Amino acid sequence: MPRLHFGDWIEDLVGWLQSHLTWLFDLVNTVLGGMYDGVNAVLGGGEPLLMAGVLAVIACWLRGLLPGALAFVGLALIDSLGLWDDAMDTLSLVLVASVITIVFAVPLGIWAARSERVSAQLRPVLDVMQTMPAFIYLIPGVMFFGVGTTPGLLATIIFAMPPGVRMTELGIRQVDGELIEAAEAFGTSPRSTLARVQLPLALPTIMAGVNQVIMLALSMVVIGGMAGAGGLGEQVYSAITQLKVGLAAESGVAVVILAMYLDRMTGALGRRVSPLGRRAAAKAAVAAAGRFRLAHYKPGGAVAVIGVVILALVAGGMNLAGSGSSKEAGAGTDVGQGKKINLGYIPWDEGTATTYLWKELLEQRGYETDVKPLDPGPLYSGVARGDIDFQTDAWLPTTHKAYWDKYSSQLDDMGAWYGPTSLELTVPSYVKGVDSLADLKGRGKEFGGKIIGIEASAGMMGTLNESVLKAYGLDGEYKVVSSSTSSMLAELDRSIKKKEPVVVTLWSPHWAYGKYDLKKLKDPEGAWGKGEQIHTVAHKGFAEKDPTVAKWLKDFKLTEQQLTGLENDIRAAGEGHEQDGVRAWLKKNPGLVNKLAPVAGAAKAQGKDAGKTVDMGYFPWDEAIAATYLWQNILEDRGYKPNVKQLDPGPLYTSLAQGQMDVQLDGWLPTTHKEYMDRFKGKLDDLGAWYGPTSLELTVPSYVKGVDSLADLKGRGKEFGGKIIGIEASAGMMGTLNKSVLKAYGLDGEYKVVSSSTSSMLAELDRSIKKKEPVVVTLWSPHWAYGKYDLKKLKDPEGAWGKGEQIHTVAKKGFGQEFPELSGWLKDFKLTEEQLASLEVEIQKGGAGNEKESARRWMDAHPGIEDELAPVAG
Repeated sequence: MPRLHFGDWIEDLVGWLQSHLTWLFDLVNTVLGGMYDGVNAVLGGGEPLLMAGVLAVIACWLRGLLPGALAFVGLALIDSLGLWDDAMDTLSLVLVASVITIVFAVPLGIWAARSERVSAQLRPVLDVMQTMPAFIYLIPGVMFFGVGTTPGLLATIIFAMPPGVRMTELGIRQVDGELIEAAEAFGTSPRSTLARVQLPLALPTIMAGVNQVIMLALSMVVIGGMAGAGGLGEQVYSAITQLKVGLAAESGVAVVILAMYLDRMTGALGRRVSPLGRRAAAKAAVAAAGRFRLAHYKPGGAVAVIGVVILALVAGGMNLAGSGSSKEAGAGTDVGQGKKINLGYIPWDEGTATTYLWKELLEQRGYETDVKPLDPGPLYSGVARGDIDFQTDAWLPTTHKAYWDKYSSQLDDMGAWYGPTSLELTVPSYVKGVDSLADLKGRGKEFGGKIIGIEASAGMMGTLNESVLKAYGLDGEYKVVSSSTSSMLAELDRSIKKKEPVVVTLWSPHWAYGKYDLKKLKDPEGAWGKGEQIHTVAHKGFAEKDPTVAKWLKDFKLTEQQLTGLENDIRAAGEGHEQDGVRAWLKKNPGLVNKLAPVAGAAKAQGKDAGKTVDMGYFPWDEAIAATYLWQNILEDRGYKPNVKQLDPGPLYTSLAQGQMDVQLDGWLPTTHKEYMDRFKGKLDDLGAWYGPTSLELTVPSYVKGVDSLADLKGRGKEFGGKIIGIEASAGMMGTLNKSVLKAYGLDGEYKVVSSSTSSMLAELDRSIKKKEPVVVTLWSPHWAYGKYDLKKLKDPEGAWGKGEQIHTVAKKGFGQEFPELSGWLKDFKLTEEQLASLEVEIQKGGAGNEKESARRWMDAHPGIEDELAPVAG
């Protein structure tokens, strides 16, 4: 048989329609989009719980008080899941699609019932509409109307139409012929017979068809989400493509609640409007009389209307009252002035990460944004049409070559922001003897003859099938299984957990290489081609539409470390909180907002020595961590390049004396660090104290009775296990404790000072308190432990600890000449006890590894602190 090029004919037809009927598609798009926007404005415009009350009143009117209450509970659950706006988007889409479908389906069903010829012609058309995979409807929909609600509406209408037509035809054909003959015998016209006899009797069947139309429309929400229709479909699609089980479950529950509500309401409405239904409802009401009368109470139509109107007015009024914008753009940063920017992304990690990064950047610069996850085909089509302004995940020249070739005349390449990347096949490291693509040959049975791929539309899948398999003679032995990125990763995870052989498509960079022990299979033949670049692609003319954003995008660059850090923070933020992850990452990278999206007057004032590298050291005491990370943020904002390194006191003072480190902020003087200052005298500069006085002390929990001073410890050594829990042996206070304090109170034979670390001492204190055991530890003031635990500072009547100390900034010799501006700032640096305590608490809250972000959060809560500590003229 010769090859029938049916697909080519369809392509040509679509091209002709696009060229000659654009005006018609624009008209349809305007009408359908306007209908959807109108319904959505009504459903989504009010306070969620009040709108839920409106829908509950309708349920109460149709079915009774108990169903109304259950409806309210279900809708309130949707709101509590944070999916109310998405649910109303979906409900709007379903209602508009259902109304349009019914408007066409019922007349067609009547026509088919009255004409055998029409019925015969409609039947195969309905068969095609009902059995054709619904995804196919999206392709011409997106090409003719772009991404958005219209393709989703059209696909839904086509898919939901057949049951409406068939059930209408069936209902009319089932009306008893004798009743029709009787009506005709009395001289009733065919039109009156239809309206007064056939339709009323067929109404239960027609309403069953309407119910099916609505249910099928709701089942299309995920497919609509793939075309950018938004709503719960977008959430489900995002969950499917990114393997977000939690988001999938929440979105699924919301869809189920909407489905149950619509099903029950349409069923009850069918009984209300049908004579037979009203008769059956009356019989049921008589049978239920006296039993649960309140639960079955149904308000009259007038009462229901009044309730709906009142709730709707209240909801609308609250919406108007709260409609004022709460955004306050910083001076000089409101570049967008509310202008709308539409972003699309393929739900791959780097696409998700950079899209939500730009969403946050644009919103900080005064733009409004709309973000849609789409498959590559609809995304490129949407950008080409101008429905999407730009997308940041174009893999060129290989992976997305087909799309670039097809739409290049309608796209602008804004340049690469990352690269080079690489495409590869990958196996777990426990698969022995497979290190290159050539090693796969002859081992197909071991892998089940499968290579687990991603979306069939991805360019790398074409390269794999057309080039890689042939280059290594694998095309007869292996079948490439098209799936999705999330499905591929799920299969990889499942196989690794079972220690089964598996070969998957992957690319670099990808977080999977950090999570699993994998091998990238070498490609000695170079079949994958050279590494790619990840580009930003905008629609034609975007640079003229918004030259500022276009300039930002052209200058956009991320390093591998920045990208993986951003991806990890977004994954840590969890499903549905991608923008929160971006904000957390931006706080860890201060100054990056102004670098990626610079505007006049928005940048932080730069210091005179901006660009100089400052090496800062600290040892892991709380005040040192707090002050060091505070100054790291400040210096970055002022244009310096601070490097931060943790060291013990001995190595840190040695490094300062040798000039390997520039400065440290935790010199306890004159006692704790006296030894180091004496040893390196002449090689260090004391820039002055920024906090004090402090105190050193031994401390016990308050439940230890009779021990209020150091003298009370004598004779109670057995109670404490003969131990005093200390910190680092190199700390000066440990020397003072052993040489002075124990001797002054006669404790040196009874107690042994256990050297450990600050964290170990605090862990022992915490453990002892939880068990209510006696313990004595070294501590100092200020320290956050006094706020967390109920402790007693043991009095020192002999003054063995010495006087309270000051916390100094200590720098290398000549620091002031090398960093005159910074030296001035540090000499004037002061923190109050309240400021230091709140900074330490914020860092404790942020947890290990997030010290810099936590210090930034504290700075944000103390506006003006940066200019106070590091003033810059002008």
